[in-house]
Amino acid sequence: MRSFKRWLDRSLAAQAVLIFLVCVGITALIRWDRDPILWVVRAALYTAFAVTIVAVQRRRARRAAGTDARGLAELGRRIRHREVPTDPEERAAMRKLLDNQQQRLERSARWLPYWLGLMGLAAAALLALGLATNSLFFPLVFALGTAAFCLWILWMRRHTRERYVYMRSALQEEHEHVS
Repeated sequence: MRSFKRWLDRSLAAQAVLIFLVCVGITALIRWDRDPILWVVRAALYTAFAVTIVAVQRRRARRAAGTDARGLAELGRRIRHREVPTDPEERAAMRKLLDNQQQRLERSARWLPYWLGLMGLAAAALLALGLATNSLFFPLVFALGTAAFCLWILWMRRHTRERYVYMRSALQEEHEHVS
């Protein structure tokens, strides 16, 4: 399983295949009455959109860290597992990557209240529509799913911020010990 996760982390093609399969499954669940070819076409469009976003983000992160795709994947794995590199070049690349990722996290924090408000507004509107039509099952499922998704986003942001702070302090401590 570990090698599969590492392969998935390094390979954009593997991520594209996984995104495609998930999109086909979700499209089939939502549009089960449509032709299966439409499921595949929609999934391909969603996959192309998602892979483009992921590729652009990876390219920006590679440029910021000054490393290649494998190096970036390895730095990401080390950050997730809280492993401090000993090589000075890797440490410098990790510092650059941490700076970049922390800046992105701070910039996105500006828009987070608006995004959460929009999600809450959509859930409330769907609940109101469900009350008006006397059909509450789907609106309740959507509202609960939206609440769970928003809470997961907040948890992931906090968890990511804690990782970055830990790695920043660990790199700083190691720098002070070396000096």
